[in-house]
Amino acid sequence: MNSHLLSVEDLNKAEAIAILNTAEELGKISDGPMKKLPTLRGRTVVNLFFEDSTRTRISFETAAKRLSADVINFSAKGSSVSKGESLKDTAQTLQAIGADAVVIRHSASGAAQRLADSGWISAAVINAGDGTHEHPTQALLDALTIRQHFPNMDGDLSGLKVAIVGDILHSRVARSNVLLLTKLGAEVTLVAPPTLLPVGVESWLASRSYDLDRVIPSMDVVMMLRVQQERMSNFFFPSAREYSKAFGLTNVRLAHLQQTAIVMHPGPMNRGLEISSESADAENSVVLEQVANGVLIRMAVLYTLLGGVPLHSGSETTL
Repeated sequence: MNSHLLSVEDLNKAEAIAILNTAEELGKISDGPMKKLPTLRGRTVVNLFFEDSTRTRISFETAAKRLSADVINFSAKGSSVSKGESLKDTAQTLQAIGADAVVIRHSASGAAQRLADSGWISAAVINAGDGTHEHPTQALLDALTIRQHFPNMDGDLSGLKVAIVGDILHSRVARSNVLLLTKLGAEVTLVAPPTLLPVGVESWLASRSYDLDRVIPSMDVVMMLRVQQERMSNFFFPSAREYSKAFGLTNVRLAHLQQTAIVMHPGPMNRGLEISSESADAENSVVLEQVANGVLIRMAVLYTLLGGVPLHSGSETTL
């Protein structure tokens, strides 16, 4: 049994589907009058966030509380980290207080792996985003949202066409989604200017295009990515207006989507840059469903790691 979730590569196809199935079962319970389960009563989950976050941190906190776990929210700002405390010292502090799971978000790629492999802590480690590397639970919640809108896929996403559009270079969401969606059988196309594609993208299991207008009419799913200007130290495109004109989901492009296609965005959105307000709020936009499914997926991951259900069972999880 793998006691951590650091990357989508930690999961095979059967394990990923099992987590999606568990999330759906948990969703049925959450829709009822009693939203809380006693599954993790007495367990302690620490949200260890070295980067600012709203959706992911609140989502993990809500998920842990719905499973009756005790939750500790740790922010680097205002903590001993701001005074120079190392990751090692922080981890050993968490070990001393008896943390059972540590959800870590960090600006450095590989930070979650470092924490899991260090021996500093015996808790389960869940990667909530490390630098520009990966964000596995975001990919899982995206897959769950897609599956809900295409229910005749027999558990996976075989044959669905997904476009991931925008700042691929800086996006941990893009990396995790390519790994997971292709593992589940989807056909992924990356659409971005050449300057926003990473070195080595040729080895990714995805096709590439620089022409959003050509790609968009054939897609079942269009996933827009936030332009991460805070990670950009150079000019990657001429101007915001030029970027939006070439790679933004405008009202005109929205009208060219298939009738059954859905629009996704991991958030937060730069309205008017990578996505128009009309597209973000359109009937086929599932942005808020992604947020809701984030809680269910994170409940499923915590349930799997701490509730005694192995990730490597290879079978459907039942509650």
